[in-house]
Amino acid sequence: MSSAAELSGPESEPGHPADRPYPSGIPEATVARLPVYLRALYTLAERGVSTVASDELARAAGVNSAKLRKDLSHLGSYGIRGVGYDVEYLVYQVSRALGLTQNWPVVIVGAGNLGRALAHYGGFVTRGFRIEAVLDTDPFLVGGNVSGVAVRHVNELETIVTSKNIAIGVIAVPVGAAQGVCDRLVAAGVTSILNFAPLVLNVPEGVDVRKVDLSIELQILAFHAQRRSAARYEQAPDQAAAEA
Repeated sequence: MSSAAELSGPESEPGHPADRPYPSGIPEATVARLPVYLRALYTLAERGVSTVASDELARAAGVNSAKLRKDLSHLGSYGIRGVGYDVEYLVYQVSRALGLTQNWPVVIVGAGNLGRALAHYGGFVTRGFRIEAVLDTDPFLVGGNVSGVAVRHVNELETIVTSKNIAIGVIAVPVGAAQGVCDRLVAAGVTSILNFAPLVLNVPEGVDVRKVDLSIELQILAFHAQRRSAARYEQAPDQAAAEA
C-alpha cells in the first residue's frame, strides 16, 4: 500500500478533454471511473469486507492501482499504509462525489419493453434514483402500472417535470420520436438526459446527454468474438502438427 505522501502529488494540468476538470476539481476521466469503483465497493461490502488494499480494489475495478489511487486522491481519500481503504467510508465518499447521497427524481419517456425493464430495475432506488413517472402515448399502456409507478400520457410531460422537480429524463422511445421528446424535456427544464435511442441528440449548451447504444456494444463484442475465433483457427494447424 502506498503512503499518503506518495499519493498526494500535484494534479496534472488539464489538457486532453478527458482530463478537463469538473467545477469540483475532479477530472472527467476520473468521474467516468467512479461508478466502476462504487460497484466494486458494493460487491466487497456485500461480502462483508471492511477494508481493501488499493491493488485489490483496482483489480476488482479493472484499472491499475496507480490510476485508482490518483482518482481517489481527488476525493481526499488516501487510505492507510498497511491497512488500505475503509470500504464503508469510501462508499460514502464516492457516492457523495457522484451526488448519490440524495434521491434524484427521474422520468422515463417510453413504456415499451425497454422502458418497462428500466422501471422494474431495483438498482435505481438503492443507488440514489427515484422513478417518479413513466410516460407514453399508447392508450393501451397509459393508465397502467409499472413496478408501482403509474404510466401517464406524454402530454403531461411538462407538468410532471415541474411538479416532481425532475432532475433526469430517460428517453426510451423509437428513434423518430427521440429528438422531439428531448426538446420537450429541455424546454421543461431538464438538463440531464439518458438516451437509449440510436441517434445523436441535438441539445443546447448546459444540457448533459449520456447515450446508451446497445447495438454498438454488441458490434464491439462481435469484433472481439471474431478476433478470438480467428486466433483459435490460426492455432489449430500448429496443434494438429504437435499432436502428429
